[in-house]
Amino acid sequence: MKAFLTAVTAAGSGVLRASLASEPGSRRFRVLAGTVAATWFAGARAAGPVPRGRPDVVQPVLAGAGAFGVFYGCALVARRIPVLRRAITGVLSHGSTPTVVTTALVTGAAEEVFFRGALYDAFGARGSTAAYVLSTTATRNPALVLASAVMGTLFTLQRRRAGGLQAPVLTHVTWSALMIGFLPRLFGPPLAQQSPPDQPGESDQQQRL
Repeated sequence: MKAFLTAVTAAGSGVLRASLASEPGSRRFRVLAGTVAATWFAGARAAGPVPRGRPDVVQPVLAGAGAFGVFYGCALVARRIPVLRRAITGVLSHGSTPTVVTTALVTGAAEEVFFRGALYDAFGARGSTAAYVLSTTATRNPALVLASAVMGTLFTLQRRRAGGLQAPVLTHVTWSALMIGFLPRLFGPPLAQQSPPDQPGESDQQQRL
């Protein structure tokens, strides 16, 4: 089973990299992003059932909101660092349309089912967290890798504390929803929504009208 889960991790990581490398707003991105979520869900299902854990809703949601607050503060600093600004802008360039938001939230839940579910049971807390970070490394995006290390540790603690998946899933979905909803305001509109630059001489013509 460990060999199977390792193969699923490698396959999902490759599709994740391809999805983020796709043109923002394109059909290819939507298809590949959906494939990433499907890969994590399918891999976890094949590995067997995972306990739900304690039916606590408030604490995981508050943890997700608290994590967002920390990341928002870090983003205020990161936007002044060119390499991190480019990395974050690259992720946000895919926009925040309903389809993108839904796909992101479903993918977040799928990651928990696979990494804090199947991989956690097979490789333990440290092994599953390391696999999560290595999977994100495939994107070659330093902002995502840093986020995966921090949040992967938090999600693992949630799984251990609650004894199941519900807590990390709720924390992940809450954090992702807030990040998608508020972070773009710090970095300007996504590339797909920006107006094309004026043609040479166009502004001069407008001024003469």
